Amino acid sequence: MELLTNPEIWISLLTLTVLEIVLGIDNIVFISVLTSRLPRDQQARGRRIGLGLALVMRILLLLTLSWVIGLTAPLFNVAGMDISGRDLILILGGLFLLAKATTEVHEALEGGGHKPGEVPKTISFTGVLVQIALLDVVFSLDSVITAVGMADEILVMIAAVVIAIGVMLIAAGPLSKFVEEHPTVKMLALSFLLLIGMSLVADGLDLHIPKGYIYFAMGFSVFVEALNLRLRARTEPLHLRPLPEEPAEPPTGPPAGPSRS
Repeated sequence: MELLTNPEIWISLLTLTVLEIVLGIDNIVFISVLTSRLPRDQQARGRRIGLGLALVMRILLLLTLSWVIGLTAPLFNVAGMDISGRDLILILGGLFLLAKATTEVHEALEGGGHKPGEVPKTISFTGVLVQIALLDVVFSLDSVITAVGMADEILVMIAAVVIAIGVMLIAAGPLSKFVEEHPTVKMLALSFLLLIGMSLVADGLDLHIPKGYIYFAMGFSVFVEALNLRLRARTEPLHLRPLPEEPAEPPTGPPAGPSRS
């Protein structure tokens, strides 16, 4: 009961929940792009399972905080830099995200290099879940380490993660549909994944890029794309409107009279 009546607990819960939602944007974008390759009747199920894996992963990491904190201890030294277990996970996750985003961009631009008449290979449902699970480890690790620095009570951290995943689950469907219906937005989402992958690798190499800079760049790009979408919505109907038919020219010769036998 003391947790429910303590205003500091509620403030930390609200702050941590908002922060978890912001940090979860990366996860939503990745899951939306990846599940878009599935058949339409499997996409919603893939998003639900992917976010469910993220929830389980984060709760498990929160319940093993001593192990998570131990990941920040240096393992070895390379070129004067101490590399920890967390750094290795961030570097490998960032490289995987860079490779995956580059592949998706190539698929979107070149169509995967399929020859005419060749049936493109479809990605399996299990393959999508495996890729989501791998990146969930990276995103969840970053999220949990942030939660440890923001709150002291484990129940508050778990509650914030559950609420954030719930919000992400609600937003994932409309976001995925919007991204799929607008190719330029999908390309923008893929560029976000490239940016996020680069920042993960840099963070693993102790080249810390403030998250605010990254989210500001993403937010500004979304604002510009929203203006482009609004402009296209106003101008495209003019191009799609059919041209008026020209009136038929009246005959120039004398009118035809009744035929005589």
